[in-house]
Amino acid sequence: MEGISTTTDERKKHFVLVHGACHGAWCWYKLIPLLEASGHRVSAFDLSAAGTNTKEIQQVITFADYTAPLLEFMAAIPPEEKVVLVGHSVGGLSIAIAMEMFPTKISLAVFVTAFMPDTVNRPSYVFDQWYASIPKEDWLDTSFLPYTNDQNESDIKLLFGQKFFLNMYQLGSDQDRELVKILARPIPLFLNDLPKAQPFTEEAYGSVKRAFIICDEDKTIKEEFQRWMIKNNPVTEMKELKGVDHMPMISDPKELSTSLINIARGYD
Repeated sequence: MEGISTTTDERKKHFVLVHGACHGAWCWYKLIPLLEASGHRVSAFDLSAAGTNTKEIQQVITFADYTAPLLEFMAAIPPEEKVVLVGHSVGGLSIAIAMEMFPTKISLAVFVTAFMPDTVNRPSYVFDQWYASIPKEDWLDTSFLPYTNDQNESDIKLLFGQKFFLNMYQLGSDQDRELVKILARPIPLFLNDLPKAQPFTEEAYGSVKRAFIICDEDKTIKEEFQRWMIKNNPVTEMKELKGVDHMPMISDPKELSTSLINIARGYD
């Protein structure tokens, strides 16, 4: 799903939207028209084996493989252009890889209730801390199923269940909850890859300006944990959305659109 530039005004931004686990570019369908109506360019796409991407989960060996559509997109951006990267949930780990690889092409990285790595620990550290903090009963009907990838390695794939989605979308509509039930796809836990990854560097990832959008009614990545990530790795700007769940692009796209535009305004 590619946004179209509607203005040549240099103050207008190019927002690149990166979805979270089990989702796809479709989850931004309410937000994209709002950003475009304000004259901004928007790009959103499916990561590997997500949304309508044609790869199967067995073909996605590493987290970089999973993030490949974003990395290919960033590589094609002309050197003189910069984008505003927006990562939601696990999409925070994906935009972090892009920040490490293409720091000069990013004016601002916005973590929307997203996992935000630091430069001290391995990239998955914040995800690992969150995962360890979730009581077994809170996973509800989420499935963790073993499988073998195309390199004959054993891994686990995660797929949120219908009850879990009810918690994730608690402030959304019945229609949106039905939509995610239909479109959700599993994601690997990358057990053979993430534990070996080296920390991101201060020179690349650490050089990109970062903002964090807190969602106070998030039952998936709870507010306390969001604030812990910010304390663990302080940001340039922070914005708190009130009365918004884990899916702000679904439950309150107007507020999210306004926040993104306002935050991005000061960065070129």
